[in-house]
Amino acid sequence: MLQIGDEVVHFSAVFLLVMVVTRSATGASLFTAFLYVFMVMFRFPPVPADQARRVLRPRAPSGGVPVVAHRGGSHDAPENTLAASKNRATGVELDLSFTADGVAILMHDETVDRTTNGSGAVGKLQFVQLKRLDAAARHRLKDKFSGETVPTLQEAVEECIRHQLIIFFDVRGQPDKAASVLHEMYERFPVLYNSSIVSSFEPKVIYKMRQTDPKVVTALTHRPWRLSHFGDGTPRTLSMRDQLWTGLLDILLDWAHHHILWKLCGVSAILVHKDFISLDYVHYWAERGVEVVGWTVNTAVEKNYYQNLLKIGYITDSLLEDCEPHY
Repeated sequence: MLQIGDEVVHFSAVFLLVMVVTRSATGASLFTAFLYVFMVMFRFPPVPADQARRVLRPRAPSGGVPVVAHRGGSHDAPENTLAASKNRATGVELDLSFTADGVAILMHDETVDRTTNGSGAVGKLQFVQLKRLDAAARHRLKDKFSGETVPTLQEAVEECIRHQLIIFFDVRGQPDKAASVLHEMYERFPVLYNSSIVSSFEPKVIYKMRQTDPKVVTALTHRPWRLSHFGDGTPRTLSMRDQLWTGLLDILLDWAHHHILWKLCGVSAILVHKDFISLDYVHYWAERGVEVVGWTVNTAVEKNYYQNLLKIGYITDSLLEDCEPHY
């Protein structure tokens, strides 16, 4: 948990920042007091540590740290398919999406163009249309997996339970709908409470999930400078003004993740881009009872670093060979 000393420092920083911006000690005091009361009244406590550990620190098949297959292991098999769950990983990360008729399915992108032989926005296609698509059509091993279909969330959950895999449910939006359908899954398959975690870049998704079902293990996903830069480091805009503005928002968002949001949501883990994790960073979160998981760790050198030095779980696109990361 966050220490009392930490809280004093953090709320003092908020007070000073607001006072500099508003030039009003009264306004800064009122805002800081409001924020403190809000945190006390509306934050969620994390799930019990032993439950979180069963999810985040299960005994790995190799005896090392937990290894999670990104999108099911998208280099080794078509991503977010049932075929992708048949690997040697400790767990799988799956992306939740919804069809036009409200069916919960697995799909990372907003469209089906990159991974299937179809075209169009996922949210504008009926489930029967999606089910006709070949989910292996764009994969490098498409001949081996030809005819693989887009699975429903329930089909994927049942397959993962069958293979005793830890599930990382990645949710990118629609917090109300996502929390509702995931809560139904947890009620239908109670084993998920000790074998899955819900994660998202969007804090409102995690907050809604904890609000809907406080027994679910959750995590915030974070990549510093995400608003101003793409995953490969390329600026999202060439406008200097926009770069400065989004850069400032990135700084505020990073501060909020490390000092406010994790405690408000009561998360058990933080999923962080591999390039921003060090031993000190792992220790920082360990002192707060939060597990760090790195993504996307795709080379033997990086995996050795996570296994033997950091000693934390990681998410990878391949269990078999080195490959370029997906962001």
